[in-house]
Amino acid sequence: MPPSTVPAGAARTENAFAAERRLEFAALLDRFRATPVLVPLGEGNSSDDERGLLTADLNGIRFILAFSDRQALARYAQARGEFGREWTYQTILGARLLDVAVPSAGVPCGVALDCADGPDGLILPPMRGIVPAEAAIDASTHD
Repeated sequence: MPPSTVPAGAARTENAFAAERRLEFAALLDRFRATPVLVPLGEGNSSDDERGLLTADLNGIRFILAFSDRQALARYAQARGEFGREWTYQTILGARLLDVAVPSAGVPCGVALDCADGPDGLILPPMRGIVPAEAAIDASTHD
């Protein structure tokens, strides 16, 4: 409906719904930031100290792949057909991923949590309020 034809009560309900969803997301983001997650190391012949974090690129944005527990990582390995291989990973606090790893990626970067779990997974894109402003792709639109 064009804005002029939306009933006033419907607009308030829509605004209340949006406000509720923002609060839910903020709580979810706070939980992620306070939680250690498993981050597999990318493939390579380097020592574990020199291997980067496992990432995937989608539409020009790099996502660091993180998992809430070993079972979530196992589901990802199974989905890739790589269940039998050994997965080396680091345990990293969610806040450290968002505040340190994302900005140091050098390209637009976010975090994908439990990406093999469909709608139960979580995508944290490189947007203000999620990552530091200098790493956010929408920073220039809000300055």
